[in-house]
Amino acid sequence: ALPGRPAQAAVLHGATGERFTDVLNIGIGGSDLGPAMVARALWTPAAPLRAHYLGNVDAHAWEEMRHRLDPRRTLVLVASKTFTTQETMTNAGLARGWLADALGEAGVGGHLAALSTNLPATAAFGIAPERVFPFRDWVGGRFSLWSAIGLSLAISLGWGAFARLLAGARSMDQHFLTAPLEANLPVLLALAEVWHVDGLGLGARAVLPYDERLARLPAHLQQVEMESLGKQVTLAGEPVVQRTGPVVFGEPGTNSQHSFLQLLHQGTTPVPADIILVARPDHPYADSHRKLLANGLAQAAALMRGKSADEVRAEMQAAGAGEAEIARLLPHRVFPGNRPTTTILLPHLDAFTLGQLIALYENKVASLGILWNINAFDQWGVELGKQLAGPILKALEGKPGVAQDSSTEGLLGAIGRLQQSV
Repeated sequence: ALPGRPAQAAVLHGATGERFTDVLNIGIGGSDLGPAMVARALWTPAAPLRAHYLGNVDAHAWEEMRHRLDPRRTLVLVASKTFTTQETMTNAGLARGWLADALGEAGVGGHLAALSTNLPATAAFGIAPERVFPFRDWVGGRFSLWSAIGLSLAISLGWGAFARLLAGARSMDQHFLTAPLEANLPVLLALAEVWHVDGLGLGARAVLPYDERLARLPAHLQQVEMESLGKQVTLAGEPVVQRTGPVVFGEPGTNSQHSFLQLLHQGTTPVPADIILVARPDHPYADSHRKLLANGLAQAAALMRGKSADEVRAEMQAAGAGEAEIARLLPHRVFPGNRPTTTILLPHLDAFTLGQLIALYENKVASLGILWNINAFDQWGVELGKQLAGPILKALEGKPGVAQDSSTEGLLGAIGRLQQSV
């Protein structure tokens, strides 16, 4: 039950009396990336509903998605704390029109719910008060999947799975609060990051989950870490005296091995990496999983050990290469090694361990905010682009507005000419 609302059970059907088979979550940033990542990781064919996530205001995303959904069987959740977020409300308008076209205006309300605190705005959109799920105004989007923003997960995965996700996060929170510093996993991760960033001057980190179900984890952690730690002033507003948040990027293994890991092995600047392994899979293909684990462990070993010129020479000589070929290729086949990695091993990927993993990184971020004396819970850098987009939108609509800088004016002119040339 939510605060001020009694616990109740109900069975909801669509306007035509059919059961819902899909839930569409419309949000942006933390109200999209986190839930979408968890849904990708935990959904199975046995789950109650299928979850879909619409975040980008680019209508190509909606065009692709709507053809996979049946409006008679789709529940739409609009996730916006203020119910004014431009991207979210634009997409919500498209989805509402789609529902109205299929069900009639009278049937739209039965297919809508909101995750918001702005009751007048949700009512104006046609959402009944009992279908509005609030959350605290101090909950930042990137930390919000545990709140009402996780409703799409509770619906699509089932309440039991969502409760286990929360329990896993709580267990990591308790560990963070009570474990001694020398055994405190979030603190140890944070201290390693400080050493990499400030001690070694390394400005990036790769996240490499060796589990396809965690394909969206790097994108989620990009927001959790970069939005939290991309700060240049202290809590007191003074310039920081050290580097702060690194660039976070990643891709599942083994795909990453065949794309950007070349730079991690032989690039001029080392890039620390988190390698995430899962001991027990949820499929019966033991050979595939052994190969996946072998590759993950091998990457950690290769980044640590590297390969010396003597080892390359001996290897090439054993393969029968001539001295001229060895001299030509040897420099290219040397690996410096000593590239830092952290290996995180999960016994099994389920709702509980995923909750632990997400909370591990969240508490790491909180620790880094303390260590770097910055506010890890604001995001003023996000606001500037929003402010500038308004006058630019007026210019694109052909309305009089504020004069832009010469670069933006030139681009606006080029866009106008290209749009008129069709």
